[in-house]
Amino acid sequence: MALSDSVAVLGGVGAKRQEALAELGIKTIADLLFYFPYRYDDLKERDLQTAVDGEKITIKGTVVSAPVVSRFGARKTRVNIRLRVEHAVVMVTFFNQPWLKDRFHEDQEAAVYGKWDANRSAMTGMRVLATQDEDTPSLAAIYPLSKSVHQKFLMDLIKEAYERDGASIQSVVPEAIRTRLRLLDDRTLVQWMHFPETAEQATAGRRSAIFREFFLFEARLQQMKAHAAAPAAGLRIPFDNQAVRAFVGQLPYELTNAQKRVVNEICADMRSPKHMNRLLQGDVGSGKTAVAAICMYAAVTAHFQAALMVPTEVLAEQHYAKLSKLFAPLPVHVALLTSATKPAAKREILEELRTGEIDIVIGTHALIQKDVDFAALGLAIIDEQHRFGVTQREILRSKGLKPDVLAMTATPIPRTLAITAYGEMDVSTIDELPAGRQPISTYWLRKNELGRVVDRMRAEIAKGGQCFVITPLIAESEKMDLQNAESVFADMQERLGPNIKVSLLHGQMKNEEKTAIMHDFEAGKTQVLVSTTVVEVGVDVPNATMMVILDADRFGLAQLHQLRGRVGRGNMAATCFLVADPSTEQGISRMEVMTSTTDGFVVAQKDLELRGQGDIFGAKQSGMPDFRLGDPVGDFNILDTAQRCAASLFNRDPELQESEHQELKRVLQRAAVAAGSLN
Repeated sequence: MALSDSVAVLGGVGAKRQEALAELGIKTIADLLFYFPYRYDDLKERDLQTAVDGEKITIKGTVVSAPVVSRFGARKTRVNIRLRVEHAVVMVTFFNQPWLKDRFHEDQEAAVYGKWDANRSAMTGMRVLATQDEDTPSLAAIYPLSKSVHQKFLMDLIKEAYERDGASIQSVVPEAIRTRLRLLDDRTLVQWMHFPETAEQATAGRRSAIFREFFLFEARLQQMKAHAAAPAAGLRIPFDNQAVRAFVGQLPYELTNAQKRVVNEICADMRSPKHMNRLLQGDVGSGKTAVAAICMYAAVTAHFQAALMVPTEVLAEQHYAKLSKLFAPLPVHVALLTSATKPAAKREILEELRTGEIDIVIGTHALIQKDVDFAALGLAIIDEQHRFGVTQREILRSKGLKPDVLAMTATPIPRTLAITAYGEMDVSTIDELPAGRQPISTYWLRKNELGRVVDRMRAEIAKGGQCFVITPLIAESEKMDLQNAESVFADMQERLGPNIKVSLLHGQMKNEEKTAIMHDFEAGKTQVLVSTTVVEVGVDVPNATMMVILDADRFGLAQLHQLRGRVGRGNMAATCFLVADPSTEQGISRMEVMTSTTDGFVVAQKDLELRGQGDIFGAKQSGMPDFRLGDPVGDFNILDTAQRCAASLFNRDPELQESEHQELKRVLQRAAVAAGSLN
């Protein structure tokens, strides 16, 4: 018997149930024992005099009369039971559980847990309990479930697994750390999380379980960092410093001090034999692309190839146009590879990547397809890296000769998130905007003031400026997003009249259409671009001086800040109008934050405070780890302590050779295999 055994060895787990458990991430006995409840129901009997309306409580009494079953609606039922509790008779109603009538018999004692209705002295029943003389626990663990896995089945399974293998559980967190922080060993932790006898045990179990979860995550990051630092893991790129300096000298702008600092940090990593795994973060418009261009050119001077992977075709096109222009005076072959690349052109590009004729390639997810091979990939740059999952980033890293990796993000990250999302990376920060850039003035207006915004657009266009209009976001339906965009497009055409050219851009257009529309906007042929959030990242039109975001309260703060950053990229003053009638306090708070600061780090911290750690970077993006118990914001002190403990442990024992670290080593190896990304 072993914790690594499949759950199929337990009673009642056939092929279908095994599949259903796997959907919850439960494949082994260890997975099951460490699948913890997210809360507990307090089943202790309560005095009705102290019960609060709407509170969930347990009452015990005598069944006064036989249960009554009634039907209502198509397939809905109600079971009513009258219980004498102390000197009162309480009506308890169970919905859609007709079989419960057999659990109650007149003049017998019964215990029920449910939601108390103080106004009616009644209860909506949630569960029938064994009476106290039958040894009912005072706390009931409540687990995350699915349609195919029910509470009682899961609890019975966990109990069987603990009786079978509980004695085999070894602690992952070393004893010295547990003693210093007063944490439970793993066997006690599992027992108290699943079967607490008191609220104090449940609290202690949860505290230890959260630390264990954070510690394992941080240990995995430290292990990745330790492996990257090993001499054999890296790639030394002996670039031509004189050529790089000459390239910087012929750029059409002067680098800021912050850009010079981060270029030096990145180039030092590239020259060293250590594997570079660095994050470059900088606010929108801070000049990350120029830094990336310098570093890619450095790799090329050392006869290596460089790749730049971006999340959208629009952004890939923009980077390709910008970099082709920068490298035009030099013998540097730049190529573009996206899913829209024609088959014949793609075959040629793939061949030239294999032979080394292409020095720099810019692309989307197309870069990580199986048929993409490099002659000598030395530097892999991932732009807006939070939009790519860990697996996608690992695939790009696996191509070539263990290339140095530079990840870039324009979403400034507070320390809270940096520890969780990028803890294995060294961080470089551009904390300075290019000379001449002016802060973007931001205003919040109600929908009935849209006419004022349109008047301002006319004035801006008359001065030679251009405007973005971002349509409302409806995450549930791409079709509705498109309908919204088309409706706003028609409205803007009507409001602005025939003398102002308005265009529409959305994600469902063909690549050629999107490219043509963006080219017209960049060339000034179009004055107003109505768009979905396809323009959120990277689009660079220096002449755009006005951003209008409709229904702005539907967007997160980070996304609003990204959108605002599409204007003010030249030397002219720029304005952003947020048009919204927020119905929640959070929506109002977002508008107030956006109008009070243009500092991306302040915006990011406020976003964190308002929304929690959840979906900070937008819908379905996978930069943030998904913790089952811990909240990196609410439990930040535990996270911070776990990070420091893991870093200290790996500084002392990077290969986990010491005897007290063997269980940690085994668990990390299993996690790496499960993730399919062994280092």
